[in-house]
Amino acid sequence: MEHYVDSTATLSVHEVAQRFSSTGTSSPIPLFPLSRYAHWLHFVVVNASEEAHVSMSIPYAAIDELDVYMERSGKYVLIGSSGLARPNDVDMWSKGEFTFSLSIPSGEKGDVVVRMRSSKPMHASILLGTSATIERINTAKYPALGAYVGIMLVLALYNLFIFLYARDKNYFLYVLSTITVCAAQLSLQGFGPFDLLGRSEWLTPRASLLFSFLAIPLGFEFAKGFLNTKHYTPVLHRFTPVVYIAIAAIAVLYMFGDPWLGYKLGQSASGMSATYLLIMSIMAVRRGSRQGRFFLIAWTGFLVGVVLFVLKDEGVIGYSTLTIYAMPFGSVIEGVFLSFGLADRINILRREKESSQAEALSMAHENERLIREQNVVLEQKVTERTHALQETNDSLKRTQVQLVNAEKMASLGQLTAGIAHEINNPVNFITSNIAPLRRNIGEVVEVIKAYRELDSSNATERIPVIRSLEDRMGLDETITELDEIIGSMSEGATRTAEIVRGLRNFSRLDEDDLKPADLNDGLRSTMAVLAPQYRDKVELKMVLGELPKVECFPGKVNQVFMNILNNAAQATLARADGRPRVVEVTTVAEVDQVHVQIRDTGVGMTDEVKARIFDPFFTTKPVGEGTGLGLAIVYGIINDLGGEVSVQSEPGVGSTFRISLPVHQINRDQKRA
Repeated sequence: MEHYVDSTATLSVHEVAQRFSSTGTSSPIPLFPLSRYAHWLHFVVVNASEEAHVSMSIPYAAIDELDVYMERSGKYVLIGSSGLARPNDVDMWSKGEFTFSLSIPSGEKGDVVVRMRSSKPMHASILLGTSATIERINTAKYPALGAYVGIMLVLALYNLFIFLYARDKNYFLYVLSTITVCAAQLSLQGFGPFDLLGRSEWLTPRASLLFSFLAIPLGFEFAKGFLNTKHYTPVLHRFTPVVYIAIAAIAVLYMFGDPWLGYKLGQSASGMSATYLLIMSIMAVRRGSRQGRFFLIAWTGFLVGVVLFVLKDEGVIGYSTLTIYAMPFGSVIEGVFLSFGLADRINILRREKESSQAEALSMAHENERLIREQNVVLEQKVTERTHALQETNDSLKRTQVQLVNAEKMASLGQLTAGIAHEINNPVNFITSNIAPLRRNIGEVVEVIKAYRELDSSNATERIPVIRSLEDRMGLDETITELDEIIGSMSEGATRTAEIVRGLRNFSRLDEDDLKPADLNDGLRSTMAVLAPQYRDKVELKMVLGELPKVECFPGKVNQVFMNILNNAAQATLARADGRPRVVEVTTVAEVDQVHVQIRDTGVGMTDEVKARIFDPFFTTKPVGEGTGLGLAIVYGIINDLGGEVSVQSEPGVGSTFRISLPVHQINRDQKRA
């Protein structure tokens, strides 16, 4: 077999044909170290069989480019191309080896040239023979590979079931690590998982190292939990993220950059990672880790297989079945001993659990004794505390009632002056008209008496006198004025009655009884009570829609309207920029709810103030002008009725309060329960 190294990897078969070394190769299975070169082999095959074809097989899966030429009429003709980085060719790639059929008649010779190139080290293991012989040789490895896959799957499934039972992530990490190691070994043998989906000229050549890159961090994560490195080797434990970053960088370089450089760095990183884990396991064993012994034996077995495989690639030891399958065999040893370690971990966990249960039972008995001894004292203290809490609760209830009443009195006190003035106007009007009314009535009575004194004997003489009296008194004007006075007094009395009725409706005393109420009437009454205080200062608008009667406490709901409307009016009066001062009330019904919206053009609120307006005793008014309970009471009343109250506000623009109440209080008792 003659050999030529094409350092450019671009020469054609005709350019290489004259450059082969006449001395040939000294090794029965030539080794081509990792390089970017293309390697050409030239040999002559003599067909000593009775068949017209000779089968040529290259049972080495890590070849990216493979071309086979035969001499025909003085020229070399391509009879087949294959390789992991070549488009899929089923006839020449099957079951981890490359197979070609050489057309050489029986008893004749065939001049063969082979071109090989790969991003990994290559062994030119070339088998020649009849198709039956080659098939028998190549299929001899299937039982061993099948046994390997079976063992690894059994280990993975066994520990997966344990993970599902114990919920210990170490078992799941072991399953993932086992699967990736198995996938890496199968990819090296040409049976990569990706090949089940069809060979990819980009992914298939990189599959073995890709799975190796995945196996390293999974192995580290498993080792960290299995060995408890955080306890036994804290320094090395903290350094593992650096290993992950280095592996990730090398993997990106290998997959998307320079595969030759990536392979070299990957091999170095794998070796250093293996050494790193070995050191971790040795340190854990020296510091008393029982699990470390299992890991050390398992990892040593795997490392022996890795070393044999690497020495084979470097040409230190020969290419043989032992060196080819050293890593799969080592991974089986590793998997078996780690499974033993995980099984032993279950026993340790069970013993720890039994010990902790016994300790917990002992502590429970001790606690039970202490509890029995302290029960008498505790019961006495609970009784005393309950009595004290009951007294405190009663005091808080009394204080709450006093605070609510204080807020009511504060609100009513603000209204007193306006209501008194509003009632005093029509009353003063009536009072001032009493004297003219008495005078006019007296004059009419005097004339009526004069007419009653007439009789037939003096009628002729008295009538002119009475007429003269009427003219002197201006009786016609008196009667007209009398009608006007009575009309004015009637209007004043009607106005007074309206104010009293509105005040009575506003201050209804049926707060403890749920009953249907017209919220529009409540708003009108509240407006009537507030109107005297803010008339000619604030424009009060009402846009009232048609509402169903709402089951509520009418007096308490009126207090809600009173507090919000009073705040709205005061907020508008606080403006000093000349904008219109408007308070607008809108009502609308929607399905089983009614909505009341009270909008003002006041000073508005910041987000900080808005977040606290419903807190008890929070107020923005000066000391002595507000209790800080108004809106807290509003929130409590609306919440007690199963409704909602919300506010939208913007400084300098105004605020809008929206009250939503259910029409019926069907679930009230359920909510309290």
